[in-house]
Amino acid sequence: MEKNFKMVAKTLYGLEELLAQELRQLGASNIEIGTRNVAFEGDTGFMYKVNLCSRTAIKVLKPITAFNIFTEDDLYKKVYDIPWENYMEADGSLAVDATVYSEVFTHSQYISLKTKDAIVDRFRDKAGERPDVDLDHPTLRINIHIDRNICTVSLDSSGASLHKRGYKIENTLAPINEVLAAGMIMLTGWNGQCDFMDPMCGSGTIATEAAMIACNIPPNLNRDEFGFETWPDFDVDLYETIENAALKKIKEFYFKIYASDKDAFALRKAKANIENANLSEFIEVKEQDFFQSKKETERPMFVVFNPPYDERLSVDDIDAFYAEIGNTLKRGYPGTQAWMITSNMEALKSVGLRPSRKIKLYNGKLESKFVRYEMYEGSRKAKKQ
Repeated sequence: MEKNFKMVAKTLYGLEELLAQELRQLGASNIEIGTRNVAFEGDTGFMYKVNLCSRTAIKVLKPITAFNIFTEDDLYKKVYDIPWENYMEADGSLAVDATVYSEVFTHSQYISLKTKDAIVDRFRDKAGERPDVDLDHPTLRINIHIDRNICTVSLDSSGASLHKRGYKIENTLAPINEVLAAGMIMLTGWNGQCDFMDPMCGSGTIATEAAMIACNIPPNLNRDEFGFETWPDFDVDLYETIENAALKKIKEFYFKIYASDKDAFALRKAKANIENANLSEFIEVKEQDFFQSKKETERPMFVVFNPPYDERLSVDDIDAFYAEIGNTLKRGYPGTQAWMITSNMEALKSVGLRPSRKIKLYNGKLESKFVRYEMYEGSRKAKKQ
């Protein structure tokens, strides 16, 4: 029986606990939560499973060695000594990603270049030919992590970032990251137990992720490939077994997801993405100005949205826009739990509602708050879900 080995799953700030919970539910052992990452142990099949099924992981790394370095030459020599021929062929291709937290080594691009040189030189010396560099679709993607003087070398089992689910064929301006969207929904506690709405849906990311959560559909089912598929030891039969087991856990969803936007151009993109994800039966898409809308059923509902941010708006316009969000929720959405992410902390004050919860997240590089408003049903507060 294959031994378990250590892996590190990378995620976004604020989603670490969710990722650890996911890994625990999937069957990981020895889970350790870090900042933007969670370390855990599992076997090869489990590595495949996390890549396929985790909603909040961005990368799944498999560390192969770690060592101390004090100069760039130390890095070159120690990377050169790794038996890279065990991990790829000389006629393959490679890419190197580096993250550096060190006063000695400050330029991650230079670290990537030095690592690439060492690997290429080893192949040239041992095999007489060298692998090419392919930043988009390499045979092997390598991750270098330097923390002060400790260098960890990992194989990137994911390849392209796991937020690239494979369903999105159309994007709007500044679309929300799929991992962030899934994480936001999971933070609300919604898992398909009632209706769901994104009233400013853009290209439909939040609604699509919600449908996959509600139906327990593996988030990366539509991906073209994972990094591990080009590894020499890739076990296609094992992967298909893992995939088939995940497909059997897909479940029915008995409520409705509403995705609306006042921008018809964005809605066309949302429809195309939702159709490409085969989720049209669960998501009702319609052109609608949120500020002219109201909740159409008496059933409980979660409202989760990412208001558009337009730098051309004046401060007054932004404040008025956020004030109207609050007015619309109060007027038209009793009995809902409304969640909104924003990086504009000043405008947030104009909503005129007191948030019952605030969670710090990052939307891209922007520090943001994900806030909850629990709306009253008449004079009675909506029950907490």
